[in-house]
Amino acid sequence: MIPACPLVSLPRGEALRLDVDPPIAVFHTDDGEIYAIDDTCTHQDASLADGWLEGCEIECPLHASRFDLRTGEVDAPPAKRPVRTHRVVVEDDVVYVVPSDAPPNLPPGLTLKGRP
Repeated sequence: MIPACPLVSLPRGEALRLDVDPPIAVFHTDDGEIYAIDDTCTHQDASLADGWLEGCEIECPLHASRFDLRTGEVDAPPAKRPVRTHRVVVEDDVVYVVPSDAPPNLPPGLTLKGRP
């Protein structure tokens, strides 16, 4: 598990970015749910943590693709591939992310650090 932050440091309606490879975005929705997905839009290299959060959807700040935080599925193009989701655990008021073992859906031209 990756410690993300104390729960009080992530107010509802906000997001934070974990600088891992690839980066992970953690969202606290207005309803009080916490979700984690890969931070990179699958259409082009843009941080989803910088996007607009509405309900359980995040809108990419670059071309307005929208993703469902619960499933990672695309709700609005131009993105076509889902973002990878990660399990979130809140323990002793600390938010942790359990990274997925699935391969990430990175946008064209982007690779993991140290890999071709």
